Amino acid sequence: MTTTTAQAMSLATTKPESLWGKARKRFFRHKLAMFGLITLSLLIFIAVAAPLLTPHSPIDIDLRAIRQPPSPQHLLGTDGTGRDVLTRIMYAGRISLSVGLVSVSISMVIGIIVGSIAGYAGGKVDMTLMRVTDVFMTFPSLVIIITVAAAMGPSVYNAMLVIGLLTWPAIARLVRGQFLTLREQQFVRAARSIGVSRGQIVFKHIFPNTVSSIAVALTIGVANAILLEASLSFLGLGVQAPTPSWGNMLRDAQSLNILEGMPWIWLPPGLMIALAVLSINFIGDGLRDALDPRSIH
Repeated sequence: MTTTTAQAMSLATTKPESLWGKARKRFFRHKLAMFGLITLSLLIFIAVAAPLLTPHSPIDIDLRAIRQPPSPQHLLGTDGTGRDVLTRIMYAGRISLSVGLVSVSISMVIGIIVGSIAGYAGGKVDMTLMRVTDVFMTFPSLVIIITVAAAMGPSVYNAMLVIGLLTWPAIARLVRGQFLTLREQQFVRAARSIGVSRGQIVFKHIFPNTVSSIAVALTIGVANAILLEASLSFLGLGVQAPTPSWGNMLRDAQSLNILEGMPWIWLPPGLMIALAVLSINFIGDGLRDALDPRSIH
């Protein structure tokens, strides 16, 4: 058997790589996405393992250790009530990341349902649902979220609910656009012509082709939700003391004396918010590039 024949047989028997396989390789070659994935994984690990990583309590007050600078006993110093800043940063990650994930889950469910119904049904159903969506998008989202949060009362659960219920319109419009395009594709028309039910067309043929766009939107939504939670907590409308979140830790450090002379109180929570948002956005950039049909050959 010649070398050329062997190579031809090897190529013939080699299983072609799937599009998802190519996308996965492109994602793992994306340096910023890998940085974001490692950073976010580290933040999640620190938040989950907080009780094992620190001997201090995030809520116990120690009046003998008020606003102490970093030391071997308190690596990032203490706050205005003597609580260890590093410990509160770790536990605050649980709240801030959870609010981001839960609120985006709520908005995703609503947005996907509204967008898919509007995009597939079309006509009056589409027009009615999009006018409702337009009403939600007419007003500045942050102003509405602050107003509703103030009316419902400050709490971590209300923060999750408010952010989730008021940030779905962008997802709905994205999913609607995808459905409007995909429902006219040849493979969908072929499925209709052979009598495939609407449910099967939606869940087996159309929706799987929208997953890549939804995944990118998910990362952007989580990052925005973390920023919104920090904003609400900073204003006193989100997570309440003594439960720590990165937002209310910044609120507790807004006096001029602390800003000028005690950076260990306000700098760590600010950096954690920036790291979390940047890492999630980097992951979103990697997913967008990896799942772009024009870049998968």
